Amino acid sequence: MIEELLPDTVVAVEALGHDGIGHTPLHPQEEALVARAVAKRRREFTVVRSCARRAMEKLGVPPQAVLIGERGAPIWPEGILGSMTHCDGYCAAALVRDTDLASLGIDAEPDAPLPDGVLSAVSLPAEQARLRTLAGERPEVHWDRLLFSAKESVYKAWFPLTRTWLDFGEADIEIAADPEDRHRGTLRAALLVPGPRVAGARLTHFDGRWTARHGLLTTVVTVPHV
Repeated sequence: MIEELLPDTVVAVEALGHDGIGHTPLHPQEEALVARAVAKRRREFTVVRSCARRAMEKLGVPPQAVLIGERGAPIWPEGILGSMTHCDGYCAAALVRDTDLASLGIDAEPDAPLPDGVLSAVSLPAEQARLRTLAGERPEVHWDRLLFSAKESVYKAWFPLTRTWLDFGEADIEIAADPEDRHRGTLRAALLVPGPRVAGARLTHFDGRWTARHGLLTTVVTVPHV
């Protein structure tokens, strides 16, 4: 699901249902990070890193530990950019060489409503108005959760370029549905704060794609070299 949304230069590995792929053992440095974690957290941590190591192999990079850096961001091998995501029953990792993209963010969420009160905390009034329109046209998708996923992907693409926090209200995301496929579409995040510079150009927005399949919502944001 993630891979179909990404450019050909990006490699992705997914685990649906957490079967099989999760048996790759953790590196000792990774083991230390979840030594006191509950079983669910440990399982997701292990499976998503197994996905990441298999993605490294697909990219021709020796598999290695994925440790945690500033603000919880994963630390990738030199010359590699990546993003990981996990939710109940699903994990994925996407990697690309830094010569092919400037940044990358992926996210997956269950195709279910957000808990009460969350939408108002993470969205702008204009976003909420657009979600109501989308819900009226295509009620089979939980658009509030899709917006949340898009915000997560935007942040994951933003942070490696800026090393700063991006608040939920600092990007206005417009989601569009594909007229020929009710279960996929595009998104554009207008940055409401000064964007990062890529190749000397100040970015004003991020672009991405989304899909809703198999009870999951997945979003990706890719930032090309300008």
